[in-house]
Amino acid sequence: MPAAPILVVLPVPLGSLEKAGVARAQDGERMILGLSLFRRTVLAARRAGYGQVFLLSAEANATAGASNVAEWSGLAQTQTSPQPAPLVIVPGAILAETDWLERLAEARIESAAWAAVANRVVIIPPASVSDALVALDEKGGAHELIAVENQLARWFGPPASIPGGIEPMAVETPAQAGIAERRLMRALVKDTDGFMARHVERPISLQISRLLAPTAITPNQMSLISIIVGLCGAPFFLSQRASLQTIGALLFLAHSILDGCDGELARLKFQESRWGGVLDFWGDNVVHVVIFGCMAIGWSFAAGANWPLWLGAAAVLGTLGSAGFVYWRLMRAKDDGGALFTSVSAAPERPLARVLDAASRRDFIYLVLILALVGRSNWFLLLAGIGAPIYFLLVVVLALRKS
Repeated sequence: MPAAPILVVLPVPLGSLEKAGVARAQDGERMILGLSLFRRTVLAARRAGYGQVFLLSAEANATAGASNVAEWSGLAQTQTSPQPAPLVIVPGAILAETDWLERLAEARIESAAWAAVANRVVIIPPASVSDALVALDEKGGAHELIAVENQLARWFGPPASIPGGIEPMAVETPAQAGIAERRLMRALVKDTDGFMARHVERPISLQISRLLAPTAITPNQMSLISIIVGLCGAPFFLSQRASLQTIGALLFLAHSILDGCDGELARLKFQESRWGGVLDFWGDNVVHVVIFGCMAIGWSFAAGANWPLWLGAAAVLGTLGSAGFVYWRLMRAKDDGGALFTSVSAAPERPLARVLDAASRRDFIYLVLILALVGRSNWFLLLAGIGAPIYFLLVVVLALRKS
């Protein structure tokens, strides 16, 4: 098995610190959405499977997960495995993203001693590492990427091209900082978002997350806030008045929008956790259950009958049954790697799984809002009371067919 690549980050030239005008942390690092560029590089590299991250600097840094090395020759001491690890070299101003770092880690440069995306990334394959470290150490050492490229070109000739699809960017001006933020935010949009979530909720939640990213608010705190907002909306469905039901529906929608922020913040700041995934998953389902229960109680009082309570019980039990079954079968054994919940099935490509995943999206909230505007949100309970148990049965059938 090939050794995990080593990432070497070059220091930001001191002269550029006075020029850029980009927001900075106390240690002088440029800040992008709550993380310094170097901290984001370290976290993204760890997520992408890099073995070690080094900052080419004699000055100590306080970033966990990274080490300092004063000169290129010091890296030779890190090559302890029989086969040297490939080196990936980036400037300190790079916007590190897990996607292209993973592609770099998988890139194989066989026909040349080195490869590059000019002024952005250099890759040195294992067979060239020893000679390359000698080359980079000559004449006082190369401490900027252009000097790295020039010295490697003198020793080895022109670089090979890095495979397509790898397009890192540097953040060296305020304008580039804004572009970097927008680039990171666009990457948060999920392929699994429903139509209304993608075109209505996600644009709003992204702007909220953008404002919250530099603050100390955590993803789990956002989960709790979204749950509280949803629960606050539930009592309004006890009333048959359109104005009160509309308030409840708007709070339900606000819960859904805010619920997108917890995952966005977690991915932006590399704060995903198993506990956060569990809180998010069960928080959504608890909000749905309480709202269905309040709809049933309010309708029962208005009708002077018990049958709405049976509808409510069917909606609640169907919701809890589906959630409990999905958690027991798919989620409880997962670790912190990746999203805790992505599909109701271990085989999401199957037609029935795609249908059930689509049905689990929260676009139904807009139907609740439309009905609430005319004081008929409890009509949604008819759909939930029938649909939730059927959904639960289909989830079980899907699991049995898979096994």
